Amino acid sequence: MSSSYYSIDISGFSFAPSALTVQVGDTVTWTNLDSAGHTVTFNGSPSLSSGGLQEGDTHSVTFDSVGTYTYLCSPHSYMQGTITVTE
Repeated sequence: MSSSYYSIDISGFSFAPSALTVQVGDTVTWTNLDSAGHTVTFNGSPSLSSGGLQEGDTHSVTFDSVGTYTYLCSPHSYMQGTITVTE
């Protein structure tokens, strides 16, 4: 079984796409395209969360478990996204 790689842009104070469905073992990479700093902060999963991402910075997570993972940007909590992980 091969793993896939997905990209989410942080741009215009939003995550694009804001909802993504991947499979166990897949990797998602967020890239901050804004001049403002952002985070990728997972509710209840600090090990998946990023620190502060400046313009051009990336954060990658490989998802090992089935589930729905919600996240937001800590400084801009209206920026929200969801990763759904399936078998």
